[in-house]
Amino acid sequence: MRSMTKYTTLYHPVSTTFLCLMLMACGSHPSRYSSMEIASQPASLAEKTFNRPPAQRENYAQFSDNPLKLASEQSVSTFSIDVDTAAYANVRRFINHGQLPPAEAVRVEELINYFDYDYPLPENADQPFHVLTEIGPAPWNANTQLLHIGIKAYDYPDKHRRAKNLVFLIDVSGSMHDANKLGLLKQSFGLLVKQLNAQDRVAIVVYAGASGVVLTPTPGDQATTIINALDQLQAGGSTNGAAGIQLAYQMAEQAFIKDGINRVILATDGDFNVGSSSVHELKQLIRYKKKTGTGLTVLGFGMGNYNDHLMEVLSNQGDGNAAYIDTLQEAQKVLVHDINATLDTVAKDTKIQIEFNPSLVAEYRLIGYENRMLQREDFNNDNVDAGDIGAGHTVTALYELTLVGQAGRRIDPLRYSSAQNLATNQQAQELGFLNIRYKRPNQNSSQLLSQAIAKPNLNTTLKQTSQQFRFAAAVAAFGQQLRDGKYLQDYSYDQILNLAQSNRGQDPFGYRHEFIRLVDLVKTLEK
Repeated sequence: MRSMTKYTTLYHPVSTTFLCLMLMACGSHPSRYSSMEIASQPASLAEKTFNRPPAQRENYAQFSDNPLKLASEQSVSTFSIDVDTAAYANVRRFINHGQLPPAEAVRVEELINYFDYDYPLPENADQPFHVLTEIGPAPWNANTQLLHIGIKAYDYPDKHRRAKNLVFLIDVSGSMHDANKLGLLKQSFGLLVKQLNAQDRVAIVVYAGASGVVLTPTPGDQATTIINALDQLQAGGSTNGAAGIQLAYQMAEQAFIKDGINRVILATDGDFNVGSSSVHELKQLIRYKKKTGTGLTVLGFGMGNYNDHLMEVLSNQGDGNAAYIDTLQEAQKVLVHDINATLDTVAKDTKIQIEFNPSLVAEYRLIGYENRMLQREDFNNDNVDAGDIGAGHTVTALYELTLVGQAGRRIDPLRYSSAQNLATNQQAQELGFLNIRYKRPNQNSSQLLSQAIAKPNLNTTLKQTSQQFRFAAAVAAFGQQLRDGKYLQDYSYDQILNLAQSNRGQDPFGYRHEFIRLVDLVKTLEK
């Protein structure tokens, strides 16, 4: 039995005083397997209170797990790609401090996507990513299957790396005084600076009660100058993040590199408590600047007042991603090992839409991505913002499926639904049809990739699946278990641990070994 106090998520008010964007309506694809038009609905965001340790003033968005759906009722599932990894590092921070994380801090897709997977690379830059699918038994339910979707983004050779124009936007308010905030932040940016060269540019803007320029755009090979400017930063005062963001974008425009990487890197605990801190206003500003060619990456630091929700919301608007830096090793992962994926976008506004074949798929549910769900008609609407993929990045999504004729269905079939199979002979061999829509970084119109998900490719045993399939399944089970997942049957932490250990594979930086250690530690915390 766990002995824990109750935890309830805190919220910040959101005003609506800035510009409103109008979304242009576009048509939807007709159903591949049925003539009936069924619109998919986003997941419910019902409020929930969890028995978890208190997180002081930390702020997390509340959401409910994606529900199980009948394919005969709702055959189409649409969501935005997500490459954020902040949730994994934040969950790790709680566990390493001897606490189970608040359930709302656990975004399962971010745990899965924290790890790199051995997906095939695209052959050339003309195709920004390669897509594969794999199907096999769900480890936690003998009556269901997992559909594993893997995306590998193109990674440019070193000689073709684009020049970087970076603005470090650093929170130096009083809340950043701790060593695991401003102290770790300085060390982290120091690692990034050592990866730059003469064609790159770095500026530093700080904000507290007011904002200011600490370093005007400086060549990247002047590492000593840049690091000395970082070392002189001190924390104090209240936080006016909105003014700092505006000034940072001005610095980015001053040193703008055509056809280069132009990006503001916001480093903060997210405690915007003074000035025009409306989330709505900041989102509109960041979205506007993205259209002019300057993106936003968000790095979260610290604990106690960490505003995870705001970090995620802001990064989603700026052709960027969100990471949480809890250790110098995590900074090395994000800013050294994964620097191209962090800074260089190869595909933006990337959306996935799957139409499941009701004659073969009875039920399905998407694991994670609850705050990335889209309406069906959003898929073809290029004015609807979606996720972005960085160079060399891998993105993974998992669906749990119950096939027609399998035991253990959890939703009763409708009495009056049509049982007639209208599929052609070819379509009778398709579990579903996968569409991916994306834009190239310098384009405003999307392109479409499509492929069938063939039933003959289904693996009948878990041993027949790939090592990456099994490891991703272990991470997905862990994330669901941390959220008190109701779909895992009696699948235990011991079983998760065994699955991860036997499928660790290549682990050059020890990230998977660390995951195994975290699962083992949670076993003890759960007792």
